[in-house]
Amino acid sequence: VQLQASGGGLVQAGGSLRLSCAASGRTFSSYAMGWFRQAPGKEREFVAAVTRTGGYTNYADSVKGRFTISRDNAKNTVYLQMNSLKPEDTAVYYCAAAGTIVVLTRRPDYWGQGTQVTVSS
Repeated sequence: VQLQASGGGLVQAGGSLRLSCAASGRTFSSYAMGWFRQAPGKEREFVAAVTRTGGYTNYADSVKGRFTISRDNAKNTVYLQMNSLKPEDTAVYYCAAAGTIVVLTRRPDYWGQGTQVTVSS
């Protein structure tokens, strides 16, 4: 599966952004989907994940209550709604896919290219 992320940009602290990740192929619904991020000088970290049907989601503690992951299997797209953004959310955000949500959170099978999110204070 090929993944194409979009929606990044520059936003002030407290603002919102919505990231999108479009997947190619007809098997999108076969994959758990998620988002990771990598800030300058730091390792890539898990942000959020959603199961194949969208029935279960998982979040990093640092984004719980502020970020919402969702998916539209008819559009082969996964979203990350980011609210109450903080300067520490600044990073390159990557979408990812794997067969199960457990595998996704540990070692995704597929990665999209990143999209830059910058939150100014």
